Parts: sequence; C-alpha cells; structure tokens
Amino acid sequence: MPARTARVAFLGNDRWSVPSLEALAGSRHEVALVVTAVPKPAGRGNRLRRTPVAETAERLGLPLEEVPTVRTGRGFERLAGSSPDVLAVVAYGEILPREVLSLPAIAPVNLHFSLLPLLRGASPVQTALLLGLRRTGVTTIVMDEGMDTGPVLLRRAEPIRPTDDAGALGARLADLGAGLLTLSIDLLVAGKVTPTPQDHAMASFAPKLGPRDRVLDWTQEATALVNRCRALSPEPGARTRFRGRDLKVLAAEEVAGVAGTPGTIVEVSSQGFVVAAATGGVRPLEVAPAGRRRMRGADFVNGFGPRVGERLG
Repeated sequence: MPARTARVAFLGNDRWSVPSLEALAGSRHEVALVVTAVPKPAGRGNRLRRTPVAETAERLGLPLEEVPTVRTGRGFERLAGSSPDVLAVVAYGEILPREVLSLPAIAPVNLHFSLLPLLRGASPVQTALLLGLRRTGVTTIVMDEGMDTGPVLLRRAEPIRPTDDAGALGARLADLGAGLLTLSIDLLVAGKVTPTPQDHAMASFAPKLGPRDRVLDWTQEATALVNRCRALSPEPGARTRFRGRDLKVLAAEEVAGVAGTPGTIVEVSSQGFVVAAATGGVRPLEVAPAGRRRMRGADFVNGFGPRVGERLG
C-alpha cells in the first residue's frame, strides 16, 4: 500500500528554517504554499532584503507568499486557500491564533530548537549557550495557542560542543530538525504517532535577547563571559567598549590564574590580549572594532596596540 502524502503549508523566516523547507520539498509531500515575511531594510544601505526562506522557495520553484502576517488579510486568505493538511512552522516568529491553527486538516506542527519543555521561547539556541549547557536538541510539537506549549511528537538530543557558537549549533540543529520534521509529518499522516502532553512544571524559558543582553559585564566570571560571546556569535556579537568605541567580541577563551580589576587588560602578547574578569581572565580570539571587519585577537593587537592597564567596558 503506497504511503500517504500531505499538502503542507510552510511558515518560516530564518536561515535555520531553510533545511526544513528543502527537506519537505524533497519528500513525498506536496509543499502547497510557502509563507514568509516581506522584505525588510538591512545592511549599511538599508536595501530591502528578502528572507532566506523566500530565496529558497523561489530557487525550488515553490508557491510563495511574502506577507507581514498570516493572522489577518492576504496572508490568512492565501494560507486558508492553500487547503493544507499540515501547517509546518519553523523559526517563523509570530504567535498564531486559533483561527490559523485550525486551518490544517491534520495538524499544525512546529519544529523548536530545544528539548521541550526546556527553553521555550524565541532564543533557545543562544540561551543554551548562555547557560553553558552540554546538551540540547530539537522537538516537534502539535501547536496550540501557547508559547511552545503544545504536545510533543518527537525529540532528538544533540550534544553542545565546546567550540560551538550560536551559528554552528543552530545550523546543526536546523539540519537535525529538518529530518525530524519530515518524519513527524510522515507519522502524523499515517496515524502512527500520538502527541504527548508536555510536563509544564519542568518548563524553562529562553526569551528574546535585547541590546542589554549583548553587553559584556566584566564583573562576571570568565566562563559566563565566554559563554555570552558564543551565544551572540556570529550575529549580533557580544559588545564592550575600547577607547570610547564599540568592540565586538565574537570568540573568546577562558584563561585561568588571572587576577586584576575586572575589565582591565592584564596581558598583551603576539597571541592577543587578556582581560581580567571577576574570576579568571578572557582572551578575545576574534573581534570586530567599530566600522571594521572581523579579525583575530592577534591582529587587533598589531593594529590597535592595546596596553596593559587599559580598561574595557
């Protein structure tokens, strides 16, 4: 007996949405519609930039709708008109109301980049790194009106490597999640998976990170500072101040046995420079001075000549 297929409407905006869209496009299911946000100004020239999902859908020849929202108006009308069996949502960033969630004939399915109920919210990848976790993963759920609160379909765990930043970890989870999403839809369509309610008492949260979260507080321990650099790299970057100007720290390592006033440069060498923290020190490995491209810490030393005793922050 041939496997059943489904009409899938896909909602996503982020680069981490792309592997799931590509996986669905290559599956036996029909991608009936792709919905993503309208182009937005970006970059130094504020030119309109389409989402990675829009560019991927166009490359794959999939039906595409770029709209401000699917809650009302054209977005809702196009979504309803696609008559989906399954609504697949990956890094879309919009809370969907009951009217949207009730559109698919089978289920609305979300791929979330954590092991739910842990790290519900907008920044699960970054928060896992901020917290110094050693393991995270991906989860598919049947969506309800809450924030990542729906019953679980499938989970897959993934170790967090010491070298991971948000870019590397997020890309790996996106690839892992693409297969999990497709499998979840396969099993839903075949009636071979039963959603399991989450244990809400075990929930933790990963709220959206704002400008204040990007600032390196040198009165924290070195481990926490290095984790913040990992969590915010490659974009938007953890920030501090050097000689009155912004300095992004995009990669760093902890240095043991360092003592000094937090935020003070305590060592300068051909390998870079070390900044004292509350406990231990931090060696920035890659930085981006204001108006400059990313560079190695050693190149920053050669070009900017930081001195022992100078302060950051």
